[in-house]
Amino acid sequence: MRAVQVSAGTIEYDTVGSGPPVVLLHGLLMDHTLWDRVLPLLPAGFTYVRPVLPLGAHRRPMRADADLTLPGMVRLVADFLDVLGLDDVTLVHSDWGGALFLTAHGLDRRVARQVILPCEAFGNFLPGLSGKMLSLAVRAPGGVRFAARQLRVARLRRLPMLLGQFTRRPLPDELAHRWTEPLLRDPAVRRDFTAYCRGPFDEQKLTRDTEALRRFSGDALVLWSPDNSLMPPEHGPRLAALLPAGRYAEVPGAYVLSMLDEPEAVAREIGAFLASPSAR
Repeated sequence: MRAVQVSAGTIEYDTVGSGPPVVLLHGLLMDHTLWDRVLPLLPAGFTYVRPVLPLGAHRRPMRADADLTLPGMVRLVADFLDVLGLDDVTLVHSDWGGALFLTAHGLDRRVARQVILPCEAFGNFLPGLSGKMLSLAVRAPGGVRFAARQLRVARLRRLPMLLGQFTRRPLPDELAHRWTEPLLRDPAVRRDFTAYCRGPFDEQKLTRDTEALRRFSGDALVLWSPDNSLMPPEHGPRLAALLPAGRYAEVPGAYVLSMLDEPEAVAREIGAFLASPSAR
């Protein structure tokens, strides 16, 4: 793993290939390994960059005074692109929808194209039953560590209140253990995670910031999973309709984390989008 300093602290990332940059994001309690099954299937001729955002599975805590609320995390993504000097970026969203707001915050100058897999959007932040449970866990003494331990038990993490709505196929033990280890080990990581999850999530502002994608003029692919209920099926077409150059495609048979459920289909759709003339 490489590392780079941004205003909030140290961000680890890895990079593979050469050519125009494709930045693959992840969600809460996940890291760059979310993309391990898809990465070898993506086309050559691009630089694939996978940052580890401070969303709970990161191994390097942020500065104690870092702003890790949702607006702060949006700025962190922009800082990451700035410090690495990445231009004409294809930004790929999954699960966490915060980086959709780069346009609303006037921070998308380095982003030329977007791929939007099932993720938070409009007012659907900390979504579903699992989001409600998370909101409770971060406010209860010892709640974060308790929740992380539950995620290590296969039969428990399949429950809808945990990760049961994220993947159709069972999440492998090795990923569950990797993603929860920093929370269990490091109080500073728990502090970072709690700072984000306790931040204000105003539904009306979140919806306005999502709808600011109308101002994004680059090509965009919304690659939704209609079989998932956590990120509503209607949000996919709604996002595609917002984007002036948006197109819509589906990955049937997958839930939120379609790159785990159907890696070949996800790689095929993203690869076709990257092969379009504007991506090069």
